[in-house]
Amino acid sequence: MKSIFVHGMGAVSPAGWGVPALRAALERKQTLPETNLARPGWEKMLTVRQVPPPPERPAFLAHPRLRRASAIAHHIVAAGLEAVGEDATPVQNGSMRIGIVVCLMAGCVTYSRRFCEEVFKEPATASPLMFPETVFNAPASHLAAFLASSEINYTLIGDEGTFVQGLALAAEWLCGGRADGCVVAGGEELDWIVADAMRLFQRQAILSSGAGALYLRADDSPGALAELAAITDSFPFTENQNRAAAARKMRRQLGSARTEFPATEAKELLCLGTQKRARLDAAETEAWRDWTGPRLAPKEMLGEAFAASAAWQCVAVCDALQRGEVSAANVSVVGVNQQAIGARFIRPNLLPVL
Repeated sequence: MKSIFVHGMGAVSPAGWGVPALRAALERKQTLPETNLARPGWEKMLTVRQVPPPPERPAFLAHPRLRRASAIAHHIVAAGLEAVGEDATPVQNGSMRIGIVVCLMAGCVTYSRRFCEEVFKEPATASPLMFPETVFNAPASHLAAFLASSEINYTLIGDEGTFVQGLALAAEWLCGGRADGCVVAGGEELDWIVADAMRLFQRQAILSSGAGALYLRADDSPGALAELAAITDSFPFTENQNRAAAARKMRRQLGSARTEFPATEAKELLCLGTQKRARLDAAETEAWRDWTGPRLAPKEMLGEAFAASAAWQCVAVCDALQRGEVSAANVSVVGVNQQAIGARFIRPNLLPVL
């Protein structure tokens, strides 16, 4: 199997637009401010963390496909283009093939909710312009349209773990020669209907939104930020395997730099999906209780954004690796309702001891 390397990353989050804003928020380790979101029929507001407006209007919004697009498409296109970087030009001129994987859970819910409201009020006048933005693969389609790409393009639906599955799918495409590069993005948008639904199941969690993306290629040229060293199996939550059991199995499959590399190279980061909520975090906390190295948990600062949250975890560890802060990093994802899965990244060209 070919080695797979991260050549770019992008992020849109409640911290702001771009990886530097995400990095700064995680370095401060301060919980970002919460805002109120109105729920029709209620006086009490829902508590969320919103993506702030961009400092300036993104140039990609001038593209005809993006003028009426929903927030989730804006977030995913912004993160995806930041990750692809200068390779966008050869993709657009047809000299490079790019695969696209977009991972969602709630997906394009704002326009779906608005379209249903119009249909219920007056079916004859419901706007047909809104309907294309209700489908789950709209963001992936917009990103492909901006890049002028007609190459392989998938949208995966599931909980946070789906983003890690998206990385595995992209690696498979690269190893099979189906693309020269792959961008994997995870994103979500805010809407009262999602915030209210989450309140029924995770009352302590704070919903947020945004996107994260990694750009993968099967070469370790000088621009490589990190190497995707391993992805665990997906351990689903079932009647015979609860969250705790799934988390433990995922944890056992992830290696440790302390056994793979010399002691001088063994500084390793653990990036968790915990939220400082004892009940919600119990399974993941127990699985990693013996971890003695540094830890990072982006959700504690940014909130719960499903597929985007797992993407932020991966972006955060790749950023730490390319800055030389650690030699390896484990990403632990215990999803809200489907699976436990993990990924391991190492600094490029850091070879294991034989």
